[in-house]
Amino acid sequence: MKQQSLKEEVRQFATQQDALFGAIIQGKKTRRAAAAQEGSQNPTQPANTAGSRFAEHLALVNEDWVNAQSLDVMQQMMSGCQKCPLGKTRNKLVFGTGNPHADIVVIGEAPGADEDASGEPFVGAAGQLLTKILAAINLGRDDVYIANIIKSRPPGNRRPEPAEVAQCIPYLYKQLDLIKPKFILAVGLTAACSLLNRKAAMKELRGSVHDYFGITMVVTYHPAALLRNPQWKRSTWEDVQLLRQLYDEWKTTEAADQ
Repeated sequence: MKQQSLKEEVRQFATQQDALFGAIIQGKKTRRAAAAQEGSQNPTQPANTAGSRFAEHLALVNEDWVNAQSLDVMQQMMSGCQKCPLGKTRNKLVFGTGNPHADIVVIGEAPGADEDASGEPFVGAAGQLLTKILAAINLGRDDVYIANIIKSRPPGNRRPEPAEVAQCIPYLYKQLDLIKPKFILAVGLTAACSLLNRKAAMKELRGSVHDYFGITMVVTYHPAALLRNPQWKRSTWEDVQLLRQLYDEWKTTEAADQ
């Protein structure tokens, strides 16, 4: 009798569990089906904008490239840009290059003559020095993504005008939105001030950690400036060591959380 009673209790418990978890599972299936149906009714939401840290800025741009789902597609869609007069004087648009999933993005001011001729950023003497700077902290060009504030060379390598920056910087917003880096190395005062939207001296920006839309940013001298002022190389070394330290700390935290 006791054995039969025990079997009956087990059977009742199993029935109760099946009823409870069966309802939960069925509920999940119903919600999945509803979500799938909703997705089929709205198949083309703008890519990478909703919920993006750059969504507010990109929402102001009514152009197809905003919905690009990769850097390659975006480049194809905007490569003929003629929004500012620089489009008429450039030789090649300089989009950017490197790892499309990089943790670190290096951002300079604008293309120079060598970059305008090749269509690649940082390929001249300053670019060679940048490669050495990255190597000094155990990074290769393929480990990072490299871009500029503006995509076309200003005549005579002059500083970009505010209107030119305003026209071009949404492209950079979209690049960063697609890459989703954890760190930015801003090289040069123009790049740093354009990103931070403020006027400041280099001494005010160096040695500090800046927040750029939730991305950790370190500021240092532009490699071209180092070629003219080699005494600034030690300061640059300190800056990139700070970047490397922050990056290593982040990687350690990421590994511990996994």
